[in-house]
Amino acid sequence: MTPLQKIQDRFVPLPMENVDTDQIIPARFLKATTREGFGKNLFRDWRYLNDNPDTPKPDFVLNQSQYGGDILVAGKNFGCGSSREHAAWALKDYGFKAVVSSFFADIFKNNALNNGLLPVKVSDAFLAEIFALDNAATLSIDVDKQTITIDSTGATESFEINIYKKTCLLNGYDDIDYLISQKEKIEAFEAQRI
Repeated sequence: MTPLQKIQDRFVPLPMENVDTDQIIPARFLKATTREGFGKNLFRDWRYLNDNPDTPKPDFVLNQSQYGGDILVAGKNFGCGSSREHAAWALKDYGFKAVVSSFFADIFKNNALNNGLLPVKVSDAFLAEIFALDNAATLSIDVDKQTITIDSTGATESFEINIYKKTCLLNGYDDIDYLISQKEKIEAFEAQRI
């Protein structure tokens, strides 16, 4: 995975609550076992008329040219529903590096972190501040400091992240990469036991 230390970019606003994993990536697209290619079907039923990728719905935010960036800002309870690692794959494959919400389903949060996608949980009030911004506004997310900042106002909030997952994000590790990074310590420990 690519190390994720800081993000400063515009954001895509999705002010909908209770977005479940089937809305993020519908079940009919879960046939692949590799992570690539899921981005084209991200929010598929909301993005296209009659399930036709040649006919985008002009009112859906991903189809509006004034919105873009590495950050998705979503309403409360993002990623609820069934456990579906493909939801994190789809968001990441589309190009998002972080998702901001005031609440994440635990399974989605863990799947996101396992796949190098940063879930940033903020307060309801801070989320409302972000949604009130115009489409040129930018956000800055610092993984090491665990902060998110609205660049135009300087408003900042801290977010929680598991220390192990933080280490993995900062270094671009998956679980196997992390174990490999600890090889010398593991070997030294084993040598003491012989």
